[in-house]
Amino acid sequence: MKRLQLTLFLDENQSNDFENIRKKYNPIQYELIKCHITLCREDEILDLNQLKTNLQNLQFEPLRLHFGEPQRFSDGNGVFLPVFGEADLFQALRRRILEGIIENPREHKAHLTLMHPRNSTCTDAIFQEITNTSFPQNLIFQKISLIEQINEENWKVLEEFEMN
Repeated sequence: MKRLQLTLFLDENQSNDFENIRKKYNPIQYELIKCHITLCREDEILDLNQLKTNLQNLQFEPLRLHFGEPQRFSDGNGVFLPVFGEADLFQALRRRILEGIIENPREHKAHLTLMHPRNSTCTDAIFQEITNTSFPQNLIFQKISLIEQINEENWKVLEEFEMN
């Protein structure tokens, strides 16, 4: 099985605090993919040629996102950091990328997943440690990565597109 997604990866100089939590409490997901925000899921990538054309012609400033406090989800097993305040910019970026592919893209809530419930379990003690971690509140994303996963192996970057 092959999956494609568009992703906003954290720059290495921004990712240490996030990756330390992921490595400690979600090592499986940590090995599969670096800390990121999913921009477009595989079910939205219906026309790869049009998608690449849109990305190559994209005129969009680097995305500065502000993150809120950690939140639990999926019966408390998962943990994510929600994006606050820039949801309109994130949605506008998605619309531009999916132009000519999906007329009205669904709203996708931007977030960074620290613990994926598919392969981790958050306890109250773990969540307390996560909430006591001082994560950067503002991050800048300057490129969009087209990534691929084959047969649930590690995600690989196929191509990157700069925002400018």
